[in-house]
Amino acid sequence: MCGRFAMDGEINSMIVEFIEETGRAPAEWRPSWQPSWNIAPTQQIPILLEATRPELNRELRFESASWSLVPRWSETLRPKFPTFNARIETAAEKPTFRAAVRHQRAVVFATGYFEWHTEDGVKAPYFIRPATHEITAFAGLYSWWPDPTLPYNDPARWHLTATILTQPTAPNLAEIHDRNPVFLPQELWLPWIDSSVTGDAALLDTVAEAGAAWARDFRADRVGPVRGNGPELIDPVAA
Repeated sequence: MCGRFAMDGEINSMIVEFIEETGRAPAEWRPSWQPSWNIAPTQQIPILLEATRPELNRELRFESASWSLVPRWSETLRPKFPTFNARIETAAEKPTFRAAVRHQRAVVFATGYFEWHTEDGVKAPYFIRPATHEITAFAGLYSWWPDPTLPYNDPARWHLTATILTQPTAPNLAEIHDRNPVFLPQELWLPWIDSSVTGDAALLDTVAEAGAAWARDFRADRVGPVRGNGPELIDPVAA
């Protein structure tokens, strides 16, 4: 699973370069993600999506979303069950996620993520990231939740929410946990978020296969207690 991750400020320059190379950048925009090394569910996370409204002409948008997907039909912004992760094997069938699988897919960016492993009765934190230390990306889903207490045309009515897809863990990470996020190679970013493509089991299988292959290049480093917020949280420590 993935219940805590980090994202530093390098994402701003990287996403500018990526979106502007596509020629599909919104007018007069600049990302302003503020680094965080201890992102937890319901906090804001950085995502890339493709605008679905016709007048936006399929712009690529770098947005901040609340980390826990809330489907449009939910009566509340706080679902009864956790929705910060979605199993890729069943997401297309689950009522909470299936609409997002079809047309609201996102790329979630991260420096890496934390996982805990019990050792001698004590939970030890690990930080998992590409061995090259490059920024990574997870396959995600998003949803706009409308606040029924506000008028339809009130911008504050709409809340952007998101989840991270997970899959059975790669062999090199299996000792830490039995599931990991679905890692998304850059060549799949645009195909994954293409809103003109109806997401189905075949698309999920393609992404899962690519994610499993890339996961072999990830490493897990023991880190100190995950408290507070700062770059020192992801520094390796002696086991």
